[in-house]
Amino acid sequence: MTEFTIGTRGSPLALWQANTVRARLMAALGLSGDAVELAVIKTSGDMIQDRALSQAGGKGLFTKEIDEAQLSGRAEIAVHSAKDMPTVLPDGLVIAGYLEREDVRDALICRNGGGLAELPQGAVVGTASLRRQALLKRLRPDLKTVLLRGNVETRLRKVAEGEVDATLLALAGLKRLGYADRATAILSAEDFPPAVGQGAIAITTRADDVRALEAVRRIADEPTRVALEAERAFLRVLDGSCRTPIAGHATVSAGGLHFRGMILRVDGSEFYEEFRTGGHAEAAALGAEAGHAVLARAPADILAHA
Repeated sequence: MTEFTIGTRGSPLALWQANTVRARLMAALGLSGDAVELAVIKTSGDMIQDRALSQAGGKGLFTKEIDEAQLSGRAEIAVHSAKDMPTVLPDGLVIAGYLEREDVRDALICRNGGGLAELPQGAVVGTASLRRQALLKRLRPDLKTVLLRGNVETRLRKVAEGEVDATLLALAGLKRLGYADRATAILSAEDFPPAVGQGAIAITTRADDVRALEAVRRIADEPTRVALEAERAFLRVLDGSCRTPIAGHATVSAGGLHFRGMILRVDGSEFYEEFRTGGHAEAAALGAEAGHAVLARAPADILAHA
């Protein structure tokens, strides 16, 4: 008898994430067999491969069809990469918890090895992320960036085949899929701050599904929840989407929370950042405060340009 159905995208990384959640739920609840099953759902973001998501509707493209499956009752639980989630969920859905976060850093994969400094003048770097594009331009204005869509395996193959000189991928995804050795350099979070939610797996349920909410809470990681409260609050204030180069990273310890948020121009020529420190209970307030502070300092056209 099926206790829960988990909605997920069908990419290898999405399936790894969903199967990890499935295994942990079954262990925590003492279930076996087919008690928790996966429902693979193709999203608009998976189908649109010929243009940047910023031109097609933004982050919600990776969640819309899965959200609909939950709201219609076809799935009680859904698993997402936290960085793909819009700042506001559809009415009736909530983030019930997160698994413990993986490494937040970005990895550089160069066809000829080495790091950013070793890329030749004018090298072509493929990426679908405006944040990565802006941060690259900030550090290496000479580099040329081009759109590179597709799952992790597709992007690695395109580098190997010489379609681009290099690409950037989340180190968390490479580790989860067993490709960490393909990284030719790991970029520090100080020089290359991550996307909001990078490295975190988010689990959503219907807001009124007490049984699913309680099940997810059995496997949820509290420090990751606190960090994401701050990061997503920062993003929400800035109305962040795929159209805006925004970085946000919170670190959580027993002593409190430290948050850094940044907004950039697409060409990397200008950036504004804020830092906040406080208690765990202040996470959302600190992130929002940093967002308002960035808006107050940045020129009015920086979001419009992005």
